Order: sequence, then C-alpha cells, then structure tokens
Amino acid sequence: MVFIVILILSFVLQTFFPWWTIIVVSFATCGIIGKTGKISFWQPFLAIAILWIGMALYKSVPNNHLLASRVAEMFGLKVWPAIVAVTALIGGLAAGISGYCGYHFRKATIRSKAKA
Repeated sequence: MVFIVILILSFVLQTFFPWWTIIVVSFATCGIIGKTGKISFWQPFLAIAILWIGMALYKSVPNNHLLASRVAEMFGLKVWPAIVAVTALIGGLAAGISGYCGYHFRKATIRSKAKA
C-alpha cells in the first residue's frame, strides 16, 4: 500500500512541483501508514527508484539517449545506463530516508502522548 501511494502521489506532484516533493510525500505517507521501519525505508526507496528510472527512460529514449550519454561522460561514466542508475539511487535514498524518518516521527509522537 505504501509503495502504490508514494508512486502515484509522487508522479502527480512532480509534474507541478520540484523534485523534492518526494521527500514530503514519503515522510507523510510513512508517518501515517508505515507499519515497520523496514517497510518505511524500502517501499519509498523502490517506488521512487522505479518512478525515476521510468521517467528517465521516457525522456531519454526519444532523443536516442543523447543527453544521458553526455551527462554520463561529464561524470566520468562510460555508458548512459550508469547515470540512470545513479539517478535512481539518489532519488531512492532520499525517499527511503524520508520515509524512515516519518515512521520514527510518528512513533516518537505516539510515545510522548502516551506519557503525558
């Protein structure tokens, strides 16, 4: 459930807002419906990695990977799929860490309410 919610919300919101909306979406989603810490890290990680790979390929295939190849060359990588993998890794880590923080934020606020 977390995977689908993050994938759909991130896809829709990234068409109108900056890339970092994935952080807000992951934090809020895992803060509300994240069941465990593992789920709250890996589900956002995979959702955003898949989304960004798909979007990178959607933008790159029509121009024969010209821009991706040049960017990969600038980073010292030999082939364009490497830059797509780096992009997915960076986005996935940002979303995964955000989701994990959202889950623990909810846990911390529940504990502090129970003590009060």
